[in-house]
Amino acid sequence: MPNPAPAPEPVRLLLVEDDQETAAMLAELFADEGYEVDVALDGQQGLHLALSRKPGVIVLDRGLPAIDGLELMVRLRRVGVTAKILMLTGHGDVSERVRGLNAGADDYVSKPFDLDELIARVRALHRRHLEHTDLLPLGQGYLDPRQREVLTSKRGLVQLSARECDLLRTLAVAPDVIRRRSDLRTQVFPEATSESIVDTYVHYLRRKLGREAIHTVHGLGYRAGVV
Repeated sequence: MPNPAPAPEPVRLLLVEDDQETAAMLAELFADEGYEVDVALDGQQGLHLALSRKPGVIVLDRGLPAIDGLELMVRLRRVGVTAKILMLTGHGDVSERVRGLNAGADDYVSKPFDLDELIARVRALHRRHLEHTDLLPLGQGYLDPRQREVLTSKRGLVQLSARECDLLRTLAVAPDVIRRRSDLRTQVFPEATSESIVDTYVHYLRRKLGREAIHTVHGLGYRAGVV
């Protein structure tokens, strides 16, 4: 019997927010979304945690004690921190947003913010973070694009061909997104003249990983499933 696949590690999220009540509320919210959350109440602690804990996503308040949020972001980018950064700010003017984006922010949300919108924006940054990591989660298993391997709970380690891996990776980096056959043909099989090649490789992947590995959304296309 193959060994069960280890569950992929959750994305680590660093929340840097000096208002303790807001920080506690957001930390609980993000934890409920499945993130592993670290909280810093000032810029100095945020700098330490960002360097030592290596988060994938950072939610950063603009106005912080010890080290200002904008200065903290500049320092992190200067030393090569590549985490996706969403900045929270009480300033809604365009020039403030431009300053933050030029300093290295990936997204901006003005206070007061809608919680559902904030979660959606963090989720989008999470997906962009996954595009730059080696392992991509697929339910209880994961895809290793570099090794072209999938570790599954039922079938163990499964080797993929280069094209199978490219197709599965394209679906796995944004698992909630439905990909049209025409888009998959263009992205994964640019030399092909027919979209049927997408269906052929979906068949190959299902044969190796099980039918639930890729879901068909009738009339729309395909999206990633579980292995």
